[in-house]
Amino acid sequence: MPFFDMPIDELEAFRPVIDEPSDFDRFWTDTLREADEQAHDVSFTRVAPGLETIEAFDVSFVGFGGQRINGWMLIPGPFDEPRPCVVQYLGYSGGRGSVFDWLLWPSLGYACLVMDTRGQGWSHHHPGATVDSSGTDGVPSVPGCMTRGILDPESYFYRRVFVDAVRAVQVARAHPSVDAELIAVHGASQGGGIALAVAGLDPSVHLLLADVPFLCHFRRAIDVVDTLPYGEITQFLAAHRTSADAVFRTLSYFDGVSFAARANARASFSVALADTVCPPSTVFAAYNHYAGPKEITVYPYNNHEGGGLAQRELQVEFLRCEWPVGP
Repeated sequence: MPFFDMPIDELEAFRPVIDEPSDFDRFWTDTLREADEQAHDVSFTRVAPGLETIEAFDVSFVGFGGQRINGWMLIPGPFDEPRPCVVQYLGYSGGRGSVFDWLLWPSLGYACLVMDTRGQGWSHHHPGATVDSSGTDGVPSVPGCMTRGILDPESYFYRRVFVDAVRAVQVARAHPSVDAELIAVHGASQGGGIALAVAGLDPSVHLLLADVPFLCHFRRAIDVVDTLPYGEITQFLAAHRTSADAVFRTLSYFDGVSFAARANARASFSVALADTVCPPSTVFAAYNHYAGPKEITVYPYNNHEGGGLAQRELQVEFLRCEWPVGP
């Protein structure tokens, strides 16, 4: 794929003004306060008894609107001392899959909580186990999740997901085997966008690892590419021709650029310059607005796969430098 976005020197300086609503902070303060009125009601069920050095649990907790959210919790031995924890968010269409998909972080000595994404998990590689009771049944939307409830920020899909994600951090922090002061949030693509939102919403998050993050600078994304999932928004607007103002008003409450400007966790980003799913200018828009200490790794010739395992190796070193608990 030839380069299609800005040259790298322009990307490094790209700091666009985002159409942020005046009540952005109040919207999220009220949303999280409402969620906090419900107990987490966490359950852990031991699974994968064949693992000799890691305890694995099927975890369930109450997320947005009282709905139960599923996931995995993996704890490395020895089990009698609190340790840092990586809270893992998933890419678009993916579910929590198998507990054996998530052994990297605990094999390095870190606890790991994997959060299933409500209403997703249709990928045959990583099936999910959490439905989305949205309360918007019967409201027009394009197949997928990007336009569920998109005409109102109160009903939008990612309002529910971001609350689930913040509560996942709270569940991890409360676990007796986790050091509550040492929480990292990690994800790629949609998972990176969710992790970025959590870093902006929860100032106690210590580290952010966001690979080729999705959900950043929506207007730029749909202007530059027609690929899915951003293309779901374009398809919706093509059918609902008078809804653009309402759609972009809703999306303004969920833009990763706004969350980046409020985050203070030490951050590691990655971006791919041939990425036709999450255009590099959208990633740099969030990165350049990011308020905390940060670094970014650029992969000039890669598409949405980004750095792949090479990026994962850099993240391992990033964590080891911050939290030298591994072997």
